[in-house]
Amino acid sequence: MISAFYSFLDSLKAKSVSLHTLRNYSIDFSKFKEFIETHKQLPTTPKITLHMKFQETSDLPLSLLTKDLIRLYISYLIEQGKSKRTIKRRLSTLKSFSRYCLKMQLLFEDPTENIQGPKLPKELPSPISYEQVEILMTMPDVSKYTGLRDRCLLELFYSSGLRLSEITAINRQDIDFEAALIRIFGKGKKERVLPVTPCAIRWLHHYLYHSERMSIQKDTQAFFLNRFGTRISPRSIDRKFQHYLQLSGLTGNITPHTIRHTIATHWLENGMDLKTIQALLGHSSLETTTIYTQVSIKLKKHTHETSHPLGK
Repeated sequence: MISAFYSFLDSLKAKSVSLHTLRNYSIDFSKFKEFIETHKQLPTTPKITLHMKFQETSDLPLSLLTKDLIRLYISYLIEQGKSKRTIKRRLSTLKSFSRYCLKMQLLFEDPTENIQGPKLPKELPSPISYEQVEILMTMPDVSKYTGLRDRCLLELFYSSGLRLSEITAINRQDIDFEAALIRIFGKGKKERVLPVTPCAIRWLHHYLYHSERMSIQKDTQAFFLNRFGTRISPRSIDRKFQHYLQLSGLTGNITPHTIRHTIATHWLENGMDLKTIQALLGHSSLETTTIYTQVSIKLKKHTHETSHPLGK
């Protein structure tokens, strides 16, 4: 089973699946493997035999991957108090792996077929106001190289609604300063070209000038660098973002992805159509984008209730 999973990961790498996704798949499978190895004495049925001599091999037989085992695993996760989102994701990993095994004829039936994970409540994004975005923008100390870089990151998040993984993947040749355009490779390496606001372009140009003068660049392609001159990681950006959030005094669960939700909502409120927003955000389905119409209605209702003299 382990060797089959490594082959599965290799097939995903060949499809240019993001490092973040590969890491999540690896963690999920590791937890599943842990469950099998620590529950050798689980009750068995004619279809499932977990009481095996695991010491004979470092691998686990694929014959263990059955509907009964997966149902037991889901029950175990529920008993452990894992969130619905975690259970859903771990089942999704097993489904993807099972489909791969089926395709490669390592399995002859899909053990995850008709097994449904817990239903997740639909959560509406919680955008922040333009005034709050402005406050956040002013937090980095732009007299320092890292502060200048961080201001650029914040500007670009709000300018183009980028994902965290997309912004770290930007290379120098991806930005056309003259045309104020940026080339982005989103999920599944899908390419899209986005406009950048004049303000963001000015900051990006300013940052590029100073980064070239610093002469710390070791990664010759990466646009956003850490202090060692290599490509900045999503985790580093997230840490810096939380630091500026604390400095700003803004409260609530605000993340870099919140800025993406925010600009999408602001675009909609300012008259942009859903198809254009879908293209800018890189959503494969318009259904994903329509959630912002619900957010916009919710915000308008709240504003109406708090502003109307009879609404209080």
